[in-house]
Amino acid sequence: MLGHENKPFRVIVVGGGVAGLVASHALQKANIEHVVLEKGDGPAPLWGASIAIYPHGCRILEQIGCLEAARRKCVPGERYVNRMPNGKVCLEADFWKQVSDRHGYDLLLMERREYLELLYENLPDKSKVLFGKKVKRIAEDAHKIEVLLDDGTSEMGDMVLGCDGVHSKVRELMWENALREDPAAIPVEEKTAIKTTYSCLVGMSAAVPGLGNELSCVHNRGYSFLIASQPDRTFWFVFFSIEKPYSQYTRPKWTDADAEKAAVPLLDHPLTESVVFGELWRKRFRAHMIDIEEGVLNKWHHGRIVLAGDVVHKVTPNMALGGNSAMESVVELVNSLHRLKTSHPNRRPSRATLSAAFQKYQQSRIARMQEIMEFSSLITNVSAWNGVWNKLLALYVFPNSNKATMADKIAEILRKAPKLDFVPLREHKQGSVQWADEVPQNTTTKTSSAHVKQMPFVGLVVALLSLCVLYASKLGRLPATFV
Repeated sequence: MLGHENKPFRVIVVGGGVAGLVASHALQKANIEHVVLEKGDGPAPLWGASIAIYPHGCRILEQIGCLEAARRKCVPGERYVNRMPNGKVCLEADFWKQVSDRHGYDLLLMERREYLELLYENLPDKSKVLFGKKVKRIAEDAHKIEVLLDDGTSEMGDMVLGCDGVHSKVRELMWENALREDPAAIPVEEKTAIKTTYSCLVGMSAAVPGLGNELSCVHNRGYSFLIASQPDRTFWFVFFSIEKPYSQYTRPKWTDADAEKAAVPLLDHPLTESVVFGELWRKRFRAHMIDIEEGVLNKWHHGRIVLAGDVVHKVTPNMALGGNSAMESVVELVNSLHRLKTSHPNRRPSRATLSAAFQKYQQSRIARMQEIMEFSSLITNVSAWNGVWNKLLALYVFPNSNKATMADKIAEILRKAPKLDFVPLREHKQGSVQWADEVPQNTTTKTSSAHVKQMPFVGLVVALLSLCVLYASKLGRLPATFV
């Protein structure tokens, strides 16, 4: 690792997905030297379905110059609905408008591939991203870190940022490095903390008349559909609860045959009162089976390696907070690196200095990601009627609560999100809920009057659930829908 002493501070980012590309944007804004290593052949693989960008993600997109490009990719939805297994509506809310009113930015929905493409195409310097670069090994010493690649080349820098997804190679190598130094550094509980709790058939199809421009959940016992429609295409997910959660070490390898096998029994299943799933399946552009993992790790860094995104915090996708959370984590970390750079412009941060910065970053994120994971998990379980209590929530609590309850809960999560603290906002949009980082100290937070008067989300759920139980006990049985 010689010949690097006089070069500027350099970050090696591994992974060119949402987290990695946003990291490149943020690092370029911070004028921090870096490279992004992506094992795939290009920035936008034909994989997955949709991604939703909430207002807190839009603030970040505005700062990095990608918001207008993202807006051009989508049309705001008209409504959110929950449906019974027969396709009949059991809950309806003007969720898109509610979110926009509270935060000033729209909720954006687009194809995940197109989102990755626009992030890449709007990079100030695309040469920072290298494709076909698969990580083989990571070596570090007291002064530098080196990433050795399958093609025989290597990249040298001061730190590695692992953004390579839930099945991360960087995380695996970080664990190995940590265990060489201390055999007790990474317990088994940490290695198996992210578990698959659902399997999912995910796809994208041409638009189907009768679905409308809406986001909808179709309930059933043990599984659910999530349908996100745009005028020219439809993104869809079928979530199947599994009997026993499993870790990365025992997960199956899904095939096209598995996707076909999962789809066939559902082809006649109503998605609305006039559309069945078979119509989406016939018009599909692509479809595949995936694992739906969830979990938040306790150790996000070791030595000169730090992790972000799905590598360390994985949430179920029903509330579409995973990509936004990855952007948040990257922004929080780059803010810290920018502060290091500006406070000591002519001095390289030592391994100890980086470790202290990484620890502060981890501490700033774990509790928030635990909250987001638990909220996302609740919605996933309610959608699939996973147990009697979740079915009660789906059929009686949520439909009979204030129609703004979900938007208010989301608002409380979104308002606490970070943004780049060294890049001004041009639009600086403000809704009825004030961003936490814009509230002056000793000032009461500005929120909508409905939100101020409303009970906390969990308290509301418990109270209404108690009423359901009381109702059932007076009948001497559960309602007929539970038989």
